[in-house]
Amino acid sequence: MSKVTLLDHPLIQHKLTMLRDKNTSSKDFRELVSEIAMLMAYEVTRSFPLEDVPVETPLTKTTGKMLSGKDVAIVPVLRAGLGMVDGMLNLIPTAKVGHIGIYRNEETLEPVEYYCKLPSDIQNRIVIITEPMLSTGGSMLGAISLLKKYGARNIKSMNLVCTPEGIERVTKAHPDVEIYTPAIDEGFDETGYIYPGLGDAGDRLFGTK
Repeated sequence: MSKVTLLDHPLIQHKLTMLRDKNTSSKDFRELVSEIAMLMAYEVTRSFPLEDVPVETPLTKTTGKMLSGKDVAIVPVLRAGLGMVDGMLNLIPTAKVGHIGIYRNEETLEPVEYYCKLPSDIQNRIVIITEPMLSTGGSMLGAISLLKKYGARNIKSMNLVCTPEGIERVTKAHPDVEIYTPAIDEGFDETGYIYPGLGDAGDRLFGTK
């Protein structure tokens, strides 16, 4: 069954409010997205399995805990998902990074794939999709379907802002995918933009508007 985790940590909520502000510059927007992604990564990785390992401290031998099991792949949905990658790599520097290029058809609001490059062992990794906006759910559905086509089975989604409709659509189609977000907004308008939202994340990240 799908699980939606609402991340209400004060630091995340504080930085998200700064992201929403229309007066936040592209430089500050990029830094905030990276910082929020790193904070979110703490929660996304909370369920990662551990194993006991022997370790010798300067004083004695003891047993500690280390990560066990599958490695991680971070897969941003181009282009806005790129803004979340560096923050996650600060926390998980050994993760491999794939890329999925999907754009939304402005008439149908459905996803159109134009690029996909994934680690060759994607089927053996815990996959974390980064996509700032989960609006209609179309792009996320396309990304998840593509990942599963290449064998990924353990998939988590990190989204800065979601709509109830987008969450419902994704969880209905892929009940095995976990969604992590600090905000579930009111909905989306006729063009697919989330409201109140934070505008076009890609344009604000890269200063293209």
